Amino acid sequence: MGRIAIYPGSFDPLTRGHLDIIQRASRLFDHVIVAVANNSTKRQVFSVSERLEIVEEAIRPFPNVDVDTISGLLVDYLKAKKARILIRGLRAVSDMDYEFQLASFNRRLSKDVETVFLMPDDQYTYLASSMVREVARLGAGTEQFVTPFVARKLRLKFAKRATQ
Repeated sequence: MGRIAIYPGSFDPLTRGHLDIIQRASRLFDHVIVAVANNSTKRQVFSVSERLEIVEEAIRPFPNVDVDTISGLLVDYLKAKKARILIRGLRAVSDMDYEFQLASFNRRLSKDVETVFLMPDDQYTYLASSMVREVARLGAGTEQFVTPFVARKLRLKFAKRATQ
């Protein structure tokens, strides 16, 4: 199978920045798995199945990328997938402290895990899913931040909430 890399996250929603990281990782590794977190402690806009659908649509151009769900310890998931490489995106210096702590913690849990940090294209360094959700919730267009498929999903999601 070659070098397998796991790119975990909530992807709520998947942004153009996430997609940029996926594309970069797909060129560096033989197989990339986008692992959609099933975190019941977070309040998500999209369900796990909706986020899987969104990621599946977005990764179609990348034949060596798959999507899966993850719950539980990340290092256990990596072992189950016979992967040693963890992909993390770094947007700005402000991300580094948290990401370095996370990488160190994962290495303590499993000495075999290597975290590879990838920076998105400059145009996406400010982009965060939380900001996209807020813009969508307030009724503004999100097309510059997400794919057209995700933008439609966001419009539908927030239109439904407005009528409830």
